[in-house]
Amino acid sequence: MMDLPAEFYLETVKAVFQDHLLPLGQLKVRGRKVEPRAIKRTAPAQDLCSGLRPHLKAHVVQTGAGHYGVFSGRRWNNEVYPVLRQLIQMGY
Repeated sequence: MMDLPAEFYLETVKAVFQDHLLPLGQLKVRGRKVEPRAIKRTAPAQDLCSGLRPHLKAHVVQTGAGHYGVFSGRRWNNEVYPVLRQLIQMGY
């Protein structure tokens, strides 16, 4: 996040987390509406990405980690990344 302009970061936080534009189907990027159901070969926000086949869906809960902790430090290295690496190797 530190390499993003502050304005872009704050705009994204507001649109996605405060105004909920993505799940409401109102998020636009460069004037074009974001269509999560068009995603067919990745696994973010599985409920929104209705185009994913069932075998491409996986759900992992990382107990004891906050949003930042999931993506950095000891927990990332020892617990989260190995699971993600395995999913990627399986073709997710």
